[in-house]
Amino acid sequence: MATYLITGSNRGIGLEYCRQLKAKGHDVIATCRSSSPELDKLDVRVEPGVDVTSGESVISLREKLNGLKIDVLIQNAGIAEFNSLSNLDPESVLRQFQVNALSPLCFVHAFLNNLRAGSKVVLMTSRMGSIDDNTSGGSYGYRMSKVALCMAGKSLSLDLRSHGISIAILHPGLVSTQMTSFTKSGISTKESVTGLLSRIDSLTIENSGSFWHSNGEILPW
Repeated sequence: MATYLITGSNRGIGLEYCRQLKAKGHDVIATCRSSSPELDKLDVRVEPGVDVTSGESVISLREKLNGLKIDVLIQNAGIAEFNSLSNLDPESVLRQFQVNALSPLCFVHAFLNNLRAGSKVVLMTSRMGSIDDNTSGGSYGYRMSKVALCMAGKSLSLDLRSHGISIAILHPGLVSTQMTSFTKSGISTKESVTGLLSRIDSLTIENSGSFWHSNGEILPW
C-alpha cells in the first residue's frame, strides 16, 4: 500500500486516478478547490480548498499533513484556454503559465520534506508541450505552459536524482473530459488512467525525466 496525493481531483482524470487507486487499496489524498459528489462517494481523504496558485493554500495543506510521507505526488491540476494568434490574450497566457507550469513546480518544492528516497512525482503535461510534435500551431498559452512544465520536470529529475526521487512527465492521451468538451474522438478517463498508472509503476530513477504517452510511447521534446 502506498500514499498518493493528487491535485485537481474532483473531476476528469484526477477523479479517475482517485477511483482506481482506491480500488487497488492505496491511501489517497484528493486535493481540489471544491469537492464533487463523485469524489465524496469514493471514501478517500478529500482536502478541498486547495488552490495550486495560492502559496497560502498549499502551505496550509502541508501543515495539515504534518510531515506525512508521500509515495507518489501527482500534479494533475491544470487549465486550457486555447488562444489563437488572432485572439491572443497575454493575461490568458500568463494565467496558464501560472497554473500549468509554475504552480506544479512550487507545489513540489513546498512538499520536498514529505518525499523520500523512492518517492515519485508525476507531472501531467500534454503532447501539445512537444515542440517537435507541433504541426498545427495555435493554442499559444497552453502549448507554451506545457513546454515549460516539461522543462521543469526534466530539471527536477536531475536535481532530485541524488535524493532517490524520480519524475514522470506524462501525456494522458486525448481524453473525453470537460477540458476537451467531452470530445467523441477521445478515450475514456478509465483507459487513460489505466495506462498512466502503468507508466508510474514502471518509473525508476534510471528512466526519471522521460516524457511518456499514457500508452508507453516516448514523446519527442
